[in-house]
Amino acid sequence: MLITLKKESRSLEKALAGRFRKVPHGERIVYIVDGKIPEDLLAELDIESSKETSRSFKLASREYSEEATRVRVGEAEFGGPKIVICAGPCAVEGHQLLLDAARAVKDAGASVLRGGAFKPRTSPYSFQGLGEEGLRMLRGVSEEVGIPVLTEVTAPEQVSLASRYADALQIGARNMQNFELLKAVGRAGRPAVLKRGSSATIEEWLLAAEYLLLEGNWEVILCERGIRTFETATRNVLDVAGIALTKTMTHLPVIADPSHATGRRELIAAASRAAVAAGADGLLIEVHPKPEIAMSDGPQSLTIREFELLMKEVKEIARAVGRCV
Repeated sequence: MLITLKKESRSLEKALAGRFRKVPHGERIVYIVDGKIPEDLLAELDIESSKETSRSFKLASREYSEEATRVRVGEAEFGGPKIVICAGPCAVEGHQLLLDAARAVKDAGASVLRGGAFKPRTSPYSFQGLGEEGLRMLRGVSEEVGIPVLTEVTAPEQVSLASRYADALQIGARNMQNFELLKAVGRAGRPAVLKRGSSATIEEWLLAAEYLLLEGNWEVILCERGIRTFETATRNVLDVAGIALTKTMTHLPVIADPSHATGRRELIAAASRAAVAAGADGLLIEVHPKPEIAMSDGPQSLTIREFELLMKEVKEIARAVGRCV
């Protein structure tokens, strides 16, 4: 049972004898209760809402909130009528390249700049990111161009540092079930983008989001970035049906990452159109001024011109489904 009160109730907590979790939600308090509550106690409480839920992911469920949650990152709002585009290089490589990318994607219609300062790579010999130097570049470019910044954290000890520079924090697919990282980001006071693990079910993905919510962070954005199957022609397989299904299961915004889902520059526009048609609230796209020299994910990074053309196509699909970009 989920009970929302206007303030804490010591009498309820005493009666439940530890059979509850307590989560702040704005000025309200949500109690997640294991078992029944005595009727006479219920009558004494100042209850705003009381709901039964059959879902394992209780706070993320539509059973908790039928109304879609909207999450703000700077001036961008995820979960509303506008489809939010986050774009930029996979990794921060240098100030001028980042500045050129930021200006270009903003001019083309992107609302959030993406860029990695900490890069989890399959090979230990691959570029791992610039760390705090990259974060400083992100903040500087953000202020110069006037666009909020999303960046990835890969370990709990990075969260406090990244939060000083970034407007939103990303938890990558490899870390979807890094529970200590989830808890740390949940306490960070920043909106969080949670990517689906490449082999994770939708329920596992939503349970990972539950960790963030239980820490009191309700500004959670889910990102479908492709799942691993037997197919080898693409890097992953974009679960388009999963986007539509997840939207029926949770009140949280759901976006898509067609860059990692396909791994191929020539497929990103088609995957983007499909995601928007399926109901995605936004797109996370890798864009690089010179993909041929990119230090990370060059083959799946769009050129500036390709991104400009993609934005025109996405706007047409958005209009067709009653939304805007």
